[in-house]
Amino acid sequence: MAVTKTHPIKSTLKSAIDYICNPDKTDGKLLVSSFGCAAETADIEFEWTRRHSIDKGTHLGRHLIQAFEPGEVSAEDAHEIGMQLAKEILGGKYEFVLTTHIDKGHIHNHLIFNAVSFTDHKHYHSNKRSYHEIRRISDRLCREHGLSVIIPGRDKGKSYIEHQAAQNGTSYKAKLKATIDRLIPMSSCLEDLLARLQREGYEIKRGKYISARAPNQERFTRLKTLGADYTEEAVASRIAGGPRPSRQPQQRSGKVSLLIDIQNNIKAQQSAGYQRWATIENLKRAAATMNFLTEHGIGSYEELVERCDAVAAASIRTRESLRDTEQQITNLSLLGKQIDTYRKLKPVYDRYKASKDKEKFLRGFESEIILFEAAAREIKKAGLTKLPSAEKLKAELNELTARKTALQVELRKIRQEEREYDTLQQNVNVLMEREKGQNARIEVELF
Repeated sequence: MAVTKTHPIKSTLKSAIDYICNPDKTDGKLLVSSFGCAAETADIEFEWTRRHSIDKGTHLGRHLIQAFEPGEVSAEDAHEIGMQLAKEILGGKYEFVLTTHIDKGHIHNHLIFNAVSFTDHKHYHSNKRSYHEIRRISDRLCREHGLSVIIPGRDKGKSYIEHQAAQNGTSYKAKLKATIDRLIPMSSCLEDLLARLQREGYEIKRGKYISARAPNQERFTRLKTLGADYTEEAVASRIAGGPRPSRQPQQRSGKVSLLIDIQNNIKAQQSAGYQRWATIENLKRAAATMNFLTEHGIGSYEELVERCDAVAAASIRTRESLRDTEQQITNLSLLGKQIDTYRKLKPVYDRYKASKDKEKFLRGFESEIILFEAAAREIKKAGLTKLPSAEKLKAELNELTARKTALQVELRKIRQEEREYDTLQQNVNVLMEREKGQNARIEVELF
């Protein structure tokens, strides 16, 4: 499980980068990575990018912390998860430095990225939507690496400190939720519940939303921030005998669903009513499976296997094409940045080379010389003998971006088809096993 939090860097960018790159915290800097810049000169490169932005904003960068459950992940895996997170949320558009700290009881990542994109020079806008997107991607990556995650809705909007407090039983939000859960069965209406909360020592504040504050708590807590089960509407419904919103059954999607394994389903063994429902539901799902096969012209199990294999192969090809295209976009964007830096700083470097007192000149233009020489090295490494025009680079980038968008649409469609055929094959396997069992019983009865 990983908990994320983020905050802006307004004035101490170099100090923040030096802190996260501390060798004592990063295994001698073995757990330090960067993108679009060098960790040693990141502050200079961030500033150079910001200098060319119209919308600079007030922040020099942003600092994201991703903390993992103690003992759940290795430092190397945590660093890999951090790199994947950075690439997904920043899309190859922002310079960043990523480090993994191992000096405390829990392994955690530090990601510092530029507040301005080096591709379009637009400012990064941080808000609730972007933060929840970061959490969603972080949770998905944790699941893919076999780590636990926070249950959606249960810890919505919870910071790392709040999460740790909840784990230790000291969170104001956790105590308020527990108190509401305890008082709901004995309350006649929402007003009665609020009166009981007041008798428990809570201060109630009314406005657009109802808020509560425990004794010694600094700020009020809005009920709606506790989760879907604690909004004013949900609490009123629960008092009236309604179910928790988070536990209401999901609506049927109309697609083929996996057959329920009634024999090994604990709930089916404990509840005769659920067993009857599952039996009827399986008949519907079996019928939907056979209808799909008929509609798609699949007349045998061999044809179904061939179709599954074809969809899986198409998925692999599309994913590989998308990865290649994304890598080309990244490489071209980085090269474009270096070429732009090279062109803009070439006059300064020429003056430096022609200067009679190079040390004096360097003292006045050290940052510019460092950036130019770094750009020149990258261009040489790319094997360019002639610099392409900005218009040509932009046209290539637009073409690759359009291809990436088309591949993403295609991949979503194929993945859906892949899931559908996987469900179909599992259902057909179960139905075939049942048919074999029924035929075996008939043969025994005949003899």
